[in-house]
Amino acid sequence: MTTIKLGTRGSKLALWQAYFVKETLEAGGLPVEIVIIETKGDKILDRSLSKIGSKGVFTEELEEKLRSGEIDIAQHSAKDLQSELAEDLELIAFTERETVNDVLVSFSKNLSLESGESFVVGTSSTRRVAMLKHFYPHIKTVDMRGNLQTRLAKLESGVCDALLLAYAGVHRMGYEEHIAQLIDKTTFTPAVGQGSVAIECASTLDPAKRERIRELLNDAETEQQLLAERAFLRRLQGGCSIPVFGLCEVELLDGFGSQLSMTGGIISLDGKEIIKETIKGTDPIAVGEGLAEKIISLGGDRILREIKAAM
Repeated sequence: MTTIKLGTRGSKLALWQAYFVKETLEAGGLPVEIVIIETKGDKILDRSLSKIGSKGVFTEELEEKLRSGEIDIAQHSAKDLQSELAEDLELIAFTERETVNDVLVSFSKNLSLESGESFVVGTSSTRRVAMLKHFYPHIKTVDMRGNLQTRLAKLESGVCDALLLAYAGVHRMGYEEHIAQLIDKTTFTPAVGQGSVAIECASTLDPAKRERIRELLNDAETEQQLLAERAFLRRLQGGCSIPVFGLCEVELLDGFGSQLSMTGGIISLDGKEIIKETIKGTDPIAVGEGLAEKIISLGGDRILREIKAAM
């Protein structure tokens, strides 16, 4: 089979993910060439994601190369993907999910969100900022864009006392020694897709290539979880700048079988109002959409309108 051209962003974390994909595919007999592509989100670092537009900020340039055939597949952190793809693009695989929790990263091991001590946390996520305001109002925040190494350099220079990040990225980059706190996922629900790598292609990709790539990379359980989470996000029309959160997990039933249990919701920008619910079922799309409808019916549509009006 001809060489698979794999598109990726150029950050160290994106390249870690790209080489993981490359090694997995090559172990299955598919030769891979990595193609580095700079995205809008990589170029514009002096503004928050909500100010530069959240749709496709980390994916648009990669998707253009998929359409032109310059690359065969693109790898993304699943949490960075917009909720709706164009009709000529599709997601064909989700890698096995990493630990989904957010973590507090600091060079001081004594920091904890529960300590009651006031300190400054760096984050570029509206979800994390709003949740900190809701659950930990004594914590101050500062906007923090850039790759993980850039953020750690800012942390070291004293811009903030700690960073709030996804465990997956910290683990993949080998910075676990700086984790001061693994944050409870039941309280601090993560972003949709957090912890998995998504593989995207154009619908024109050779079917034999498509199926072999999917066979080697896709984790069936993770796929069920992310299909539910993305259906939830799509129905709420959430993006990187909207503080929507959602986590779907597989729950074993007594005796035999399993079902999906998804918890998700929305939080106001000031952190004062949070709507959070859980729904269970076996069909991932129905679970995700059903949860979104529940959140909307409880006032989520009003919070969404207020958030969009404020941006």
